[in-house]
Amino acid sequence: MLLGKKLIVVLPAFNASGTLEQTYSEIPMDITDEVILVDDDSSDETVDIARKLGIEHIIEHKSNLGYGGNQKSCYNKALALNADIVIMLHPDYQYTPKLIHSMAYLIAQEVYPVVLGSRILGRGALNGGMPMWRYIANRFLTLVQNILMGQKLSEYHTGYRAYSGKVLNNVDFENNSDDFVFDNQILAQIIFKGYQIAEITCPTKYHQEASSINFSRSVSYGFGVLWTAISFRMKKWGIRVNRIFET
Repeated sequence: MLLGKKLIVVLPAFNASGTLEQTYSEIPMDITDEVILVDDDSSDETVDIARKLGIEHIIEHKSNLGYGGNQKSCYNKALALNADIVIMLHPDYQYTPKLIHSMAYLIAQEVYPVVLGSRILGRGALNGGMPMWRYIANRFLTLVQNILMGQKLSEYHTGYRAYSGKVLNNVDFENNSDDFVFDNQILAQIIFKGYQIAEITCPTKYHQEASSINFSRSVSYGFGVLWTAISFRMKKWGIRVNRIFET
């Protein structure tokens, strides 16, 4: 418990056998009540390692549902366990678990209901090895999103996030894509509902085992991000073009 609130860390995993143990070993168990790992039909020993580590809740997808589909399973399980705070941490060790304390306290003390670990605040992205083309694309997409959604976030594309259980219960994330654009859609839903979002500086590590998408899928993701932001603005104008904002 953290200030009387139940904290659950969720790990959306895909072929994370090389980094799972290191990631799990740094999760602060002094405040973490339970850990959920959802394996999206990995072809390596991710599930076997998770069992050896003693992770309490392991969900195995029998077919690959995609990054968004994995998160849906993570959040549904966390909510079923009555989580007050949910930390989404990639098990590929691209983001340090050592920030969980800081992110969770902001929610536990009811300062903010959502906290993002930003690679762009400071110089974490480039210092951590983010390719320049990804950095430029991140900055461009974030600029457009901020304009269309009336925000001042440093980035919308981080995979390190903390949510209050109330927020997750109040957005229809099941309506979102099963692909990578899920991350942007859930943030757009959260902003549409009027919740405030905090950011803290987060170092990142780009390495061989860190999850990433290739250039062609990145282009598809970029168009999905732009459409999410455009449909958000149109919904604010009373024009229905995207079902994710219907509830």
